[in-house]
Amino acid sequence: MNKDSLEFVVYMINACANKWNKSPSEVYQKLQSVRCIDDYLLPHYDILHTQGTGYITDDIKHYMEIRGVVV
Repeated sequence: MNKDSLEFVVYMINACANKWNKSPSEVYQKLQSVRCIDDYLLPHYDILHTQGTGYITDDIKHYMEIRGVVV
């Protein structure tokens, strides 16, 4: 993980927390529980960081719901 991808992950955790009215630590734990950071955000950083925040937060929510995690 490089600096840019780390900053992206932190930004997206906070964006999801704001959108879902959750704490960043709660969002981080949920993302980790389904390996969203390691299996989705980081591997697809090159494409995802060019998308809008709203699109990515919706996509993360969909990713998690498919894996049985409700946000």
